[in-house]
Parts: sequence; C-alpha cells; structure tokens
Amino acid sequence: MELTNKTIIVTGASSGIGAAAARLFASEGANVVLAARRSDKLRSVAEDIARSGGRVVWRSGDALDGAYPAMLTELAIESFGSLHGAFNNVGVVGDMVAVPDMPIENWNTIIATNLTSAFWAAKTQIPVLKEQGGGSIVFTSSFVGFSNGGLPGMAAYAASKAGLNGFVQSLASDHAAEGIRINALLPGGTVTAAGGEGNPDLLSFVSGLHPMKRMASATEIAQAALFLLSDRSQFMTGSPMIVDGGMSVRLL
Repeated sequence: MELTNKTIIVTGASSGIGAAAARLFASEGANVVLAARRSDKLRSVAEDIARSGGRVVWRSGDALDGAYPAMLTELAIESFGSLHGAFNNVGVVGDMVAVPDMPIENWNTIIATNLTSAFWAAKTQIPVLKEQGGGSIVFTSSFVGFSNGGLPGMAAYAASKAGLNGFVQSLASDHAAEGIRINALLPGGTVTAAGGEGNPDLLSFVSGLHPMKRMASATEIAQAALFLLSDRSQFMTGSPMIVDGGMSVRLL
C-alpha cells in the first residue's frame, strides 16, 4: 500500500493512462481526486473505484480554465483534509502535420493543453503542498522532444513536451528545499484509445519501433507514476523519467 492515506489529484482520468493510474493509486491506499472533461466517462471510473472499496471524488472541467485546478485542490481538502500530490496527466497529440501546413489553431491547442495547463496546475498545487509541508507532483511528458525523439509531423507536440520538461526542471529547482518533488514521466507508445487501441495495423507498426517490440499497457505507465508519487522516490526531483521500452535508446 504505497500511497496509504495520501490524497492525490489525477487529471486526464477518464481513460487511458489517467484512468489506469486512478485505479492503481486507489488500490494502493490513496484518496483520489479525479479530473477530466468527459463527465460520463469520469463518473464511470469513479464508480468502479468506489465499488472496489476505494476513496474517490471527482469533478469534470477544462484543464485550460485556470480556476479548475483550484477547484480540484479545494475538493481534495474538503473531501479528505489534505493534499499530498498530483499526477498531471492531461494532454493531446493533435493533428500530425508539418509546420508549413499546420493551422495555427492546431499549434495553439497542443501548446495550451500540454504546456499551459501544466502552468495552471503547478500554480495552484505548489502553494498548497508548501503549506502542508511538501509532496510530489508528476507531469506526463514524452520521449518526443527529448533525447532525439523527433518524429515527422509532431513539431507542435515535441515543442510542448520539450517545454514541459524544462518547466518541470525549473519548478523542481525552485521548490526542492520546500520538500516538494516535481518530476516528469516520459512514456513510450502506450495502448490506449488515443494510442491505437482497436487498430491492429497501427499497433503492430508502433510496437515494431520499440526495441522491446511491444507497446506499454496503461497500467505499466501508471506503475511508474506510482513510484514517483511514493516515498520510494524521495531523493528524485527534476527527473525526466523515461519509460519507453527503449524507444529513446533506439533514436540516439
């Protein structure tokens, strides 16, 4: 029970890695506060956790709304009396297109969702954790935009994730002495609805890019997030933790 009695916010929790993380954290003893835009799917994940005996509350909303992260921290404290960490997992890939052909709307959506939402989350979560004596924050980044992980048509996504990695390192430096650990989790290809689930040809192609010749399950990535949120990673902060089946090694 790695997270017994710890209260953790999970964003992007309605499906994929976020939903797997929410279920895993609850099974490891955490009080989970779930966030996503899709109310119906978010409610379903929360109900699954509650039926399994987990402690869960949820509130749907838009991660780009600066007031939404504040609502989530308030919900955590109102429901469970404290906040110990967050898994800020919300993100989009967007349309894969070369920059000369890319509409500015695609660029703006990807940067706002993957990077600006991290700003709003950190701006709200860090003061609460500081007041309560410390905690751990994990942001979902990517090997794309890191360690030569450039892929065709992914300039906006790579820029957002490279920016996120730099953002995390700066935050970690600013707040390490306050007992707040801030790390980035860099998954490789993961089988989710957005990652080719139900498309055998795409899954086969992406799996073949990895030295391990397979993609991760959402639960495998959630296990890495669990490590970063748990006391087992007490001396880690500012780390871009790569969990990509060797993809970044292949690209070096």
